[in-house]
Amino acid sequence: MRLLSYNIHKGIGGWDLRYRLERVVAVIAEAAADLICLQEVTHELPRTRHDDQAGLLREHLGLEAFRYQVNHCWRRGGYGNLLLSRWPIAAAWEVSLRYRGRKIRGAQLAVIETPEGPLHLVHWHLGLAERERHWQVGHLLDHAHFAASAHLPTLVVGDFNDWRDTLAGGPFARHGFTQVTHPAKRFRSFPAFPPMLALDKAFVRGPVLVRDARIVRTRSARWASDHLPLLLDFHLAGP
Repeated sequence: MRLLSYNIHKGIGGWDLRYRLERVVAVIAEAAADLICLQEVTHELPRTRHDDQAGLLREHLGLEAFRYQVNHCWRRGGYGNLLLSRWPIAAAWEVSLRYRGRKIRGAQLAVIETPEGPLHLVHWHLGLAERERHWQVGHLLDHAHFAASAHLPTLVVGDFNDWRDTLAGGPFARHGFTQVTHPAKRFRSFPAFPPMLALDKAFVRGPVLVRDARIVRTRSARWASDHLPLLLDFHLAGP
């Protein structure tokens, strides 16, 4: 099974800083992922031609099961997280991660009915301040919606903005998670050219066996967004 996590930067990328959603679509399609977790997906924004990006991405990628979470809204339009799945989504929740009046952030939680059994998937885009990120992770991992499926194999992915890599030894360690994207020097994903910081991460708990984890460094990926995508190949080991 394959998962892609990708901050698409609203479809704006490359040195030209032009809006070209088709470049993002090409990068995602080439990865041939079964689960796709995207951050900064817009709707009705003038900067992105008032496009319904969630609808366009579903149409072009052909994955019917989806959940779109709007986090940040402006006077006209907004953006948020998009989850696309090749398999049915048995249950889904949204959790607010807003910290002390800062920019609105959120997490998507879903139980995916994969061919190898149910997977508890958490997808998010964390804040820019370190204290904010630690609160957000702790808040989510202690939340009732997370606890409802915490007995299942669990995978947490997204844009963590954790450039100092302090979350692994903090709230994730306290909750028994293992970091997949380690060491950081192998997973530098931002900026797309040249990548210097490892912001896009993955953590697992329970019988989730990650066979391969890598950053996609193709030429097309360098031009599609300000982040490079994270790609995971994994299996569920059973109860």
